[in-house]
Amino acid sequence: MPLVADSSLLAFPCDFPIKVMGRKQPGFAQAITDIVLKHAPDFDPATVAMRPSRQGRYLSVTCVVRASSREQLDALYRELCDYPGVVMVL
Repeated sequence: MPLVADSSLLAFPCDFPIKVMGRKQPGFAQAITDIVLKHAPDFDPATVAMRPSRQGRYLSVTCVVRASSREQLDALYRELCDYPGVVMVL
């Protein structure tokens, strides 16, 4: 019996954590939260987790969104990656 590869390993809808790392600057976490809300209006900003780097130059912002499709996640990732100051999106 041949194996058929599924185009996505995720079953939507699902809770999906997104970690954004960027340069620590005023308004960075709020801007990331605003972008996430644009793509996932049901996201609760009170659940944002933040962690500064050891030397305090960078900030990690983690948001868990309720993803409804691969297209939604792709659009969210694209906009987060394009935001000034973002170094990495996981």
